[in-house]
Amino acid sequence: MSPVVENHALARIITDAPQYRSVEVVLGYDPDEDPQAVRFGFPSGRAWTFPRELLEKGLRVPARIGDVGVWPCGRVLAILEFHTPDGVAVVQFDSKTLIRFLRETYEMAAPATQR
Repeated sequence: MSPVVENHALARIITDAPQYRSVEVVLGYDPDEDPQAVRFGFPSGRAWTFPRELLEKGLRVPARIGDVGVWPCGRVLAILEFHTPDGVAVVQFDSKTLIRFLRETYEMAAPATQR
């Protein structure tokens, strides 16, 4: 059983309201479950699992796979867009938080590939 990465990140839900609402999102990575995927869990209980490569690419240029889109927003922010049959959730993160999370996932995966 490999260790998992589980980070808590503060994100801002983007709406047309004049003020934004912050939520805590659990960023997860479990190489035993799927070494190529990351998981974002929201307070509502809804979780999204998508390719780690999408997150990495989306921090540099707009990218989308299926129901998840990621793109940079200026130099320090990133936007993630999650599509459901009920609508779209747009969430803003500090890029450095996501970069740090990705770095941890790759550091964890490296020893597993060297076995």
